[in-house]
Amino acid sequence: MKSYSRNRTKKQKPKTCYFTVNNVKHIDYKDTDTLRRYLSSFGKIVPRKRSGVCAWHQRKLAQAIKRARFMGFLPFVVK
Repeated sequence: MKSYSRNRTKKQKPKTCYFTVNNVKHIDYKDTDTLRRYLSSFGKIVPRKRSGVCAWHQRKLAQAIKRARFMGFLPFVVK
């Protein structure tokens, strides 16, 4: 019987930041279609590892999502 190691690594292409590739200077909190891409099905903000956004844009994205929630454009919880 073969034993499989847990630390297998897949050869995946590195994820590129959507905002860097498309040269987006400002993440607008009113652009809910873009912001919804970075919310999970439960309404949580998706982490960088899963979304592929760079650290600088992840901070701006989180702030924009929080502003959109406060203004009522995005829900805090999904039913």
